[in-house]
Amino acid sequence: MEFDVVILTDHRYVAPEMKTPYIENILQEDLLVLEALKKQGLQVTRKSWDDPNFDWSTTKYALFRTTWDYFDRYQEFSRWLEEASKQTQFINSKSLIYWNIDKHYLKDLSNAGVNIPKTIFVEQGSKVTLADTISSARTNNGFTADTFILKPCVSGAARHTYKIEEDEIEVHENIFQELVAEEAMMLQEFQKNIVSEGEISMMVFNGDFTHAVLKIAKPGDFRVQDDFGGTVHNYTPDQEQIAFAQSVVEAAPELPIYARVDIFKDNNGNWALAELEIFEPELWFRLNPIAADILAKAIKDNCLSQLI
Repeated sequence: MEFDVVILTDHRYVAPEMKTPYIENILQEDLLVLEALKKQGLQVTRKSWDDPNFDWSTTKYALFRTTWDYFDRYQEFSRWLEEASKQTQFINSKSLIYWNIDKHYLKDLSNAGVNIPKTIFVEQGSKVTLADTISSARTNNGFTADTFILKPCVSGAARHTYKIEEDEIEVHENIFQELVAEEAMMLQEFQKNIVSEGEISMMVFNGDFTHAVLKIAKPGDFRVQDDFGGTVHNYTPDQEQIAFAQSVVEAAPELPIYARVDIFKDNNGNWALAELEIFEPELWFRLNPIAADILAKAIKDNCLSQLI
């Protein structure tokens, strides 16, 4: 059988025997997208990206939704990504995925005028200490904070993300050296408003804002992800926030079919970009099911109208 779209997940979520609230959310989200695509008259199925029995040449497009083991299996995933790209097309496009999967993209957006946190990148294999990296950030990059965030350039779900206070720099030296030996890392100023006010996730489909949520860290934590006890709330943004999110999307190398723009008030009180997610973002369709229909129509109109 041939398909118009295959919705991509990871093997843990294909047919899970144990259904926790987290897994139930994943299944509900993917089902909303699948049903919305079918309502557009499309042939749709859902597969794990590493399914050894699926022929990727039998689908016109692959839609990345819940491939949330990719950063733990990055080398394997990268090989699959390259091979599958020769057999089918991706939503979002292959070039956008390659650009967005590595947080070096923040440099490009900053150069395009998007406000981001003060950030420096430490490339894999760099022979530097954490103390010297922070000293250089203060001298050359305008860092003024005394608390820092260290995280990988390719990551998700706050993997290897550390909050480092001034008096903890030496304590984190060993883990810093271990991480930099394995992968590129990024160091940012800690953003206190993310903890006090939360982070806003803005969904933008084909350039148009659809809905938003507010993510709040649990008391005593700095990570807003629900993996670490963070909570998610419906949120109605103002026009300034919507305009900022749309400007971020427009600064990407090409307009994505779907994007999630995570924004917050930086330490100077200005709206700033935490992340632009155009690869496999959680999009909270369960809080706004109509958005799944908007995405499905955008996919049909922009990707498949000439093929149907």
